[in-house]
Amino acid sequence: MSVEDTSKLSVLKHRPFAQFWLSRVMGSLANQMQTIAVSWQVYELTGSPFDLGLVGLAQFLPLVALMLVAGHVADRYDRKLVVCISQIVDGVAMGILALGTAGGWLTRDVILAIVVMFGAARVFQQPTQQSLLPLIVPPALLSRAVAASSSSNQIATIIGPAIGGLLLAVSIPLVYMICCTFYFIAAVLTLLIKVEQQNAKSREPITFRSFFAGIGFIRRQPIILGSITLDLFAVVLGGATALLPIYAKDIFETGPDGLGWLRVSPAIGALAVSFAITWFPIRRHAGPIMFATVAFFGVGTIVFGLSTSQYVAMAALVVMGASDFVSVVIRLTLIQLGTPNEMRGRVSAVNYLFVGTSNQLGDFRSGLTAEWLGVVPSVLIGGIGTLAVVAASVLLFPQLRRIDCMEDVRKETEKIPA
Repeated sequence: MSVEDTSKLSVLKHRPFAQFWLSRVMGSLANQMQTIAVSWQVYELTGSPFDLGLVGLAQFLPLVALMLVAGHVADRYDRKLVVCISQIVDGVAMGILALGTAGGWLTRDVILAIVVMFGAARVFQQPTQQSLLPLIVPPALLSRAVAASSSSNQIATIIGPAIGGLLLAVSIPLVYMICCTFYFIAAVLTLLIKVEQQNAKSREPITFRSFFAGIGFIRRQPIILGSITLDLFAVVLGGATALLPIYAKDIFETGPDGLGWLRVSPAIGALAVSFAITWFPIRRHAGPIMFATVAFFGVGTIVFGLSTSQYVAMAALVVMGASDFVSVVIRLTLIQLGTPNEMRGRVSAVNYLFVGTSNQLGDFRSGLTAEWLGVVPSVLIGGIGTLAVVAASVLLFPQLRRIDCMEDVRKETEKIPA
C-alpha cells in the first residue's frame, strides 16, 4: 500500500488530529449558531438591511486592525495556547450576549460592540489554527488533513444553523448559552492536543520588514497571490448570507426554521464534496478546477438571487457551497505546501484577512447595495461580478491557471526567495 493510501485510511484515526477536528467542530457549531442568532436578533430590533451589513463590518474591522499582529503572535508564541485563549474569549462574548438578552438591556450598538470583541478573538484563532495543523500531523497526512479539517467546519455548519434556527423560536439567550458552552469545550479539546513538532518561536526584533513579511512573501508568489485574490473578490461580490433573513422573512415568508435551512444549504453541498475530496483528492488540473468552481459559485449566486421558491434557493446555495469548498481546499493546500514553517503564521494571517474576512466584507457589501438598490439587484450584481472576476483572474494569473498537481507549488515557490 502506498503512503498516499495509508494517509487516506489513517488521517481521522490520528489522535492529535482527531482532537483538533473535534475542537473545530465545537467552535464551528458555536460560530454558526451565534451568527444566525445575532443576525435574526438585529433584524428584529431594527428591520434594516443596512444593520445586517453592519454586523459583518463589526467583525471585519478588528481583523483589519489586528491581522499583522496575529501573524506575529502565531510565529512567536505557542500556537496551541493562542488558539485556546481565543476560544475562551469567544465563550465570554457569548456569555455576555446571553446575559444581555435575558436582561433586556441589549441594543443594536451593544450587540455590535460584542461582535467586535468576538471578531478580535477570531483574528488570532483562525490563522493560528491553520498554521497549527502542519505541526500535529505527519507530512504524508497534510493534504488529506486539510480536506478533513475543512469538512469538520461544514459538518458543524449543517448542524449549527438548523439547531440555531429551531432554538431561536424557543429562546435567544438559550442559543447564546449553548454557544458559550461549546466554545469552552473547544478550548479544553485544544489543550489536550499533543503537538508533534513545536513551531520555531521567532525572537527576532519586530521591524517594519518583519511586520509586513507575510504580505511581502505573498506578493512574490504569484500562485498563492492569485488563489487568494480570486477567492477574495468572488466572496466579497458573491456573498449574500447577510440577506438570508430578508429572503426567509419577506420573500419566502417563512420563520427562523426556514432561515436555518437556508443557512445550512451551502454546508450540505460543501460536506458532500468534502467526503469526495478526502477519499479521492484532486490530483491533476488543480488550477483550472479552481477557476471553474469559482465560476459555478457565481452562477449559483445569480440563480439564488432570482429565486422565488425556497427550494430553488436552497438548491442554488448547495451548488454555491460545493463550489466554494473545492476552491478553499485548493487554496489552503497551496498555501500550506508553498509556505515555510517559520512564515506560516504571518502568511496564514494575511490569507485570513483577504479571504477569511471576505465573508464579513461581503455581508457589508450586500447589505449596503440592498439598502440602495433592493435585495434582488444586490445579489445579481454580486453573481455577475464574480464571473467577471474569474475572467480577469484567468488573464492576470497564468501561473495559477497552469498549476497541475498541487505539490508543484512547492517547486515554484522555492525559485523565489522568501
